[in-house]
Amino acid sequence: PSIVTPPKEIWNVTGAKIYLSCEVMGIPTPVLTWNKIIKGQYGVQRLELLPGDRDNLAIQTRGGPEKHEVTGWVLISPLSKEDAGEYECHASNSKGEATASARITVNALHENTHI
Repeated sequence: PSIVTPPKEIWNVTGAKIYLSCEVMGIPTPVLTWNKIIKGQYGVQRLELLPGDRDNLAIQTRGGPEKHEVTGWVLISPLSKEDAGEYECHASNSKGEATASARITVNALHENTHI
């Protein structure tokens, strides 16, 4: 499989509604999954399969727009500081796998203080 359109980097503030999208293609039609890349100590990486038990996160997938293509989204609402990090779009079929990733950067939204 191949990544047709990789997810794009996102910068936003806490409380926002955001989404990452990814288009993959392959024959046979690939299965698209999303992971969050967690960097542990000593630079070891592990993958957390999404959505897991996160109640502010939803995964949607649909076939298309082209034949043998799948489009997937990660929707996060409301965005929190814990959602910051690298997210991976993963396509797999019987011929192999392909991945692409994008980073979400979250800034805390500070209320303006009036004097």
